[in-house]
Amino acid sequence: MQFHEVRFPASLSFGSVGGPERRTEVVTLANGFEERNTPWAHSRRRYDAGLGMRSLDDIETLIAFFEARRGQMYGFRWKDWSDYKSGVSSAEPLFDDQIIAVGDGETLSFSLIKTYQSGPHSYARPVTKPVLGTVRVGVAADEMQEGVDYTLDINTGLITFAHAPEQDVDVTAGFEFDVPVRFDTDQIQTSVASFQAGSVPNVPVVEVRV
Repeated sequence: MQFHEVRFPASLSFGSVGGPERRTEVVTLANGFEERNTPWAHSRRRYDAGLGMRSLDDIETLIAFFEARRGQMYGFRWKDWSDYKSGVSSAEPLFDDQIIAVGDGETLSFSLIKTYQSGPHSYARPVTKPVLGTVRVGVAADEMQEGVDYTLDINTGLITFAHAPEQDVDVTAGFEFDVPVRFDTDQIQTSVASFQAGSVPNVPVVEVRV
């Protein structure tokens, strides 16, 4: 996977527009009923980074970042200001924010996930790019200590315990996370005159699977 473990400047992603998209195939039958299916198990985020540009210095920073990624060639981290924590945005992550697994007494490694709940239905989103220094982990309602009880791969979101959690106990975690993305264009068009007049460049960014 061609990916640079560097975050797009958070000050520039603030103010951007974007969010999740899904792909649903809808077939209308002869009787008027519909059949709906999706080839995607997970949603995919799209953003427009251009809306975060506020000055010519911002444009210079954007161009440098774009060139260093070789356009669409290399992925990078993106902070989605509307959804970057395991819990509510107004609170710091807690070790019991999310149940990420249930112990079986044998499994040592678990991946971070964030579950979105609405009524009886839910969606579990894989989290592969946690933010360094924000991850907290718990087992059976007790907080664990990183480096003693478990290790974390910050580039994949994989937690590995020194000893397997016991049968039927909840494995929990709290964290901040980034979205793995790439530029969805190989061209950035800017105009100093139009930018000073209030126009901003179009800078599409799309989530990638890692």
